[in-house]
Amino acid sequence: MDSAFDHLDAAGFLDIWQHFDADDNGYIEGKELDDFFRHMMKKLAPKEKVTEERVQRLKKRFMSAYDVTADGRLQIQELANMILPEDENFLLVFRREAPLDNSVDFMKIWRKYDADSSGYISAVELKGFLQDLFQQHHKKVSSDKLEEYTDAMMKIFDKNKDGRLDLNDLARILALEENFLLQFEMDASSKEERKRDFEKIFDHYDVSKTGALEGPEVDGFVKDMMELVRPSLTGPELDKLRSVLLGHCDVNNDGKIQRNELALCLGVKPKA
Repeated sequence: MDSAFDHLDAAGFLDIWQHFDADDNGYIEGKELDDFFRHMMKKLAPKEKVTEERVQRLKKRFMSAYDVTADGRLQIQELANMILPEDENFLLVFRREAPLDNSVDFMKIWRKYDADSSGYISAVELKGFLQDLFQQHHKKVSSDKLEEYTDAMMKIFDKNKDGRLDLNDLARILALEENFLLQFEMDASSKEERKRDFEKIFDHYDVSKTGALEGPEVDGFVKDMMELVRPSLTGPELDKLRSVLLGHCDVNNDGKIQRNELALCLGVKPKA
């Protein structure tokens, strides 16, 4: 990035993000985006006259390079890649070689770092998560920097400002992809269609390929199923619904949901 942002740190980045994401919806878009590039042009070329044509040209140039999702708006990670110096870009540690496209993998992370099983990630638990990620990336970070990054993450992603992260907050941080169940017509007309969809769904959540859903596989299924009707599911709500599902479907009481048990629950005849 240009020298104008060479000394930008996490706190300075946070100020920029909060200023330009004026409606606090997690994106810089529309008029916010134009305002951001106008500000950026003044930073990059303070002596040049800022015209609408120059602003749009700058916007086009940078968006083509950094708008990875090509949706015409900036997510927080995209802005960080654009203006934060690499050694200050704490969001880089959330980059994955493959996209996080399965709620089962997401729930494994959630269960690991919600260490006290409160249904939320506290600042202390988030700090532990960040520390592990930095170690995995072989990056040394001082305790002061870790505090600064944890504080910035909380301020950016803790939408209801209660000092902790819920399921949706962590899903945004990890860029969890769209709910797998959205692709299915839940009122599919024929028995064959319902049976075919059931097999696809079960195989998706049966990550361990044991023929039964257990642990985070049940969590992932419950999360996606309930978020079809209740988008803002909290950790405690998920735990309650998980117990309900197990109580209803786990016929042999082994703490798992077998393929035939889930089929029976959903009123589908599984393949023989």
